[in-house]
Amino acid sequence: MALFRPTADLADLAAPSVIIALDSWVDAGSAATAAAGAIAEDGRPLGDFDPDALFDYRARRPTLEIVDGRTAELTWPELVVRQARVADRDLVVITGAEPDYRWHELTAAMTELGTAIGAAEWITLGAIPAAVPHTRPVPVLGTASQPDLLRGGVQPGPSGTLRVPAACVSVIDHAVAAAGIPSVGYFAQVPHYVNGAYPPAAVELLTVLGRHLGLQLPLRGLPAEARQLRTRLDTAAALDDATRQYVERLETMVDESRLPSGDELISEIERFLREGGGQGQSQRPN
Repeated sequence: MALFRPTADLADLAAPSVIIALDSWVDAGSAATAAAGAIAEDGRPLGDFDPDALFDYRARRPTLEIVDGRTAELTWPELVVRQARVADRDLVVITGAEPDYRWHELTAAMTELGTAIGAAEWITLGAIPAAVPHTRPVPVLGTASQPDLLRGGVQPGPSGTLRVPAACVSVIDHAVAAAGIPSVGYFAQVPHYVNGAYPPAAVELLTVLGRHLGLQLPLRGLPAEARQLRTRLDTAAALDDATRQYVERLETMVDESRLPSGDELISEIERFLREGGGQGQSQRPN
């Protein structure tokens, strides 16, 4: 595993479940990485992947913190591996920035890591923008390498054949499954009209993942953040008629248990913009 740099002994892991979430693609509202971060917050570092080999620092620049005119801290993009123990269960959490380079090598290293630690399963967390309202429970779609791997009432979807640009986590998931490690993916649907972080989706991912694992996972401060955001979104919708009417249309579709197709989603977005929905954007939270 040339790209992986261990910082702890991996031999003492007992058939861990591996949980992976990367930012950017399929991390709408930062929901997946927020959920993974909540699990790994107090976890033991196991290692990381060589950042100089994986990231384009001009596209993903390190963050510089300046305090009172003095440079104080420089934070670099990273891809880290941590161990979390929940009720005597080993969880290995891989989270960080989606790499720019060497996906083939990274995929091979991830597969080798999963094999080396005796991973019992590989779980991908993600979030995608969708035509869903913030006023209803967050829908979660699932993927699985084998039948009957999804749990907690999550259904596989969408039905039929869907061709989309692949995320790095999906490339890794595909390779890990081919290597014989059972793999599932849980993808929360985030209202496409919401800007910035969407903690309700992170809470739902942790809830679904907890049911999958049979564990009570830590939620940290995410429920409080979710309640605060709900209040801001309700207020913003009340102040803008176009936004309120658009949310009501989405509520009707959800209440009729009918998920919109891709064409319907495009049509809804176009109608929302055509009717002036973008005019109230300054009133919606970032």
